[in-house]
Amino acid sequence: MARFFGTGPGEDTAGAPAGRRWRVPAEPAGAVRSVVGLAPGPRAVPMFRALPGQPQLVYTPVELGKLYAFPEGTDGTGQVLAVVTVTGGWRREDMDAYFAQLALRTPDIRTVEVAGARNAPGPVGEPPSPADIEAVLDLQVAGALAPGATLVNYFAPNTDTGIVEALRAAVHATPTPTAISLSWGSSERSASPDFVAALEDVFQDAAALGVTVCAAAGDAGSGNEEDDGGAHVNHPASSPHVLAVGGTTLVADPDSGTIHSETVWNAGSARATGGGVSEVFALPAWQERAGVPHRYGTEETGRGVPDVAADADGGTGYQILINGQTAFVGGTSPATPLWAALVCRLAEALGRPLGLLPPLLYQDVVPGRVPQGFRDVVAGDNGAYAAAPGWDPTTGLGSPDGTALLGVLSGRTAPDTTR
Repeated sequence: MARFFGTGPGEDTAGAPAGRRWRVPAEPAGAVRSVVGLAPGPRAVPMFRALPGQPQLVYTPVELGKLYAFPEGTDGTGQVLAVVTVTGGWRREDMDAYFAQLALRTPDIRTVEVAGARNAPGPVGEPPSPADIEAVLDLQVAGALAPGATLVNYFAPNTDTGIVEALRAAVHATPTPTAISLSWGSSERSASPDFVAALEDVFQDAAALGVTVCAAAGDAGSGNEEDDGGAHVNHPASSPHVLAVGGTTLVADPDSGTIHSETVWNAGSARATGGGVSEVFALPAWQERAGVPHRYGTEETGRGVPDVAADADGGTGYQILINGQTAFVGGTSPATPLWAALVCRLAEALGRPLGLLPPLLYQDVVPGRVPQGFRDVVAGDNGAYAAAPGWDPTTGLGSPDGTALLGVLSGRTAPDTTR
């Protein structure tokens, strides 16, 4: 259960009695790049964490948007935000009730079912499954923070082939999405080379088409649920063609908009932000000046993860609604659609898509300096790696100051990313 659903014993579902809240803290060889679909078993693990009991703090996505200074006068109008869901499902009545609670109209949510997958939530009278929680969580966070955007939910089976097909469908859809949110993944070590290569083809297409792909950095600290004592990063967040999203613990007053503290999310090895140095992908040229360290315990270099971060602690979690009940969820899962929604609002304000975003964000980054457009997170660790001024392998460049980031991006153009 822990391997496939990201939960431990007794944590795989969130339940509450009726009327009460859930609290869930050869010849063609040269033309063949990869072959997927031969590996058995599930491929992706949801990147949320549920905590039993009452969270210390809880925020609605709207409150987080204010705390992170999402640009005023924007709501994602004219943008398409695609969410790729691996199994699970959601109900329209939950969406209507949730957005009504937030004094928002229900966003335009469309579904695309790929490779036999369906929007198939479990029975209302039973506790929601991890897959259902993930499906609901992603849409409610994205829709609350970019209510003017069109949300397109791609359902995929939990197989190599299904996931690749769903992502390809999303990237090549008409109209082209502004952002794609991926709140799932697995350790690089469990991803087959063919699967990695197939996804890279799709991610490169996304970059060429101006699509920003956001992926969760993982919820199991620097070890990423590997039992060898080493440090390992999450895939597809480790791809240099995605924006990798890590997690923080945010203590703030949403009424006043005051952030009291923000630290690396680490509530134990099974509840901590992922991050580190890739074993698969080389250090990208645009990240060379960020001060990415050698991979823990080695002299090897690689792509540094994550790029950015946002609140992910279940103890300072996100309020959602599923099966008619309020729930509280953390993890890099909700942090990922938060960033995808911000991308949509930035694109709306700029009048252009952002595309492959990391090279833009790293243009003026140097080790030890607070990045422009970000709140630098300098306290805490995820196991093997500690926070530090500037970029680090726990929260990347930091959490967003959306308004400041808009100003930064308005003066930047995309660099050559072919290296």
